[in-house]
Formats: sequence, structure tokens, C-alpha cells
Amino acid sequence: MASTLVKIYVHLVFHIKNSSIKMREEDLNNIFSYIGGIIKNIGGYPIVVGGRPDHIHILTSLPKMMSLAEFVRTIKANSSKWIKMQDNIYRVFAWQEGYGAFSVSPSLIEKTVNYIQRQEQHHKKRSFQEEYRLFLEAYGIKYDEHFTFVD
Repeated sequence: MASTLVKIYVHLVFHIKNSSIKMREEDLNNIFSYIGGIIKNIGGYPIVVGGRPDHIHILTSLPKMMSLAEFVRTIKANSSKWIKMQDNIYRVFAWQEGYGAFSVSPSLIEKTVNYIQRQEQHHKKRSFQEEYRLFLEAYGIKYDEHFTFVD
């Protein structure tokens, strides 16, 4: 083929380091917007960025010339650097090393967007750990509890 044509949707989930300060509620929208900008700048298409003070959800298309690992590493490194510059309280801010990446069918984009936009209500009923376990189980991913939730 003469052209490279790609459309892969992925739902990314990652948590702050256990030793990190949480993101302040009032800073979340700016952080989400900044992360959306990072994604655009590296060739992805951010559909929605959301989450809570201790974790983030991103629904995005992947850039066609970048591996998933490089994509996530770039988002986390650049956003962490930027967050640290926003206020002195964030001087020790850090994302955990790992992440979850879950493929999303085009037919489930709207459902996934709604899920991410309702994180505040969702987490009144379920912890991040409970939520993440459900993702892993739904996708049939085997995991070691100890290494999944520890820095």
C-alpha cells in the first residue's frame, strides 16, 4: 500500500504514584486540557480526558507512527513536568510507572466517553482499585494484585 491508514481507539488508565500528592479538584480541567494538547501534538486525537484527583482516563486514537508504550510515556512525562510547574505543592507529583490500555470498538466510543465524563459519580460507589480490577477482568487480563497497585 502506498499510504499508512490507521484508526485505533484506546482507553488509557493510569494512577498517581502512591507517594505523590493528588491533583487538586480545581486543577483537573486544566490538567485534562493540557494532556489533550500533548496528545494532539504527538499525532493522536484526544476524544475525552477525565478522571479523579488520583487517576486519569483518556479515550484517544493512537498516532500511526508511535508505539503505544512511547505514546503513554510521552503523555506521562510531559504532563508530569507541566503539573510540577503549576504550583509548589506539586513538586513531588508523579505518575505510577504502569498503565492500562484497553482497545475500544468504534461502536463503543459514545459509551466510553460517557463513562469517563461520569468519573466523579462513578467513584462515589467504587474505588479506583475496584474499577481497575473490573477492566482487567472484562478484558481477560491476568494480573498479580501485588504488582498492579504498588509503585
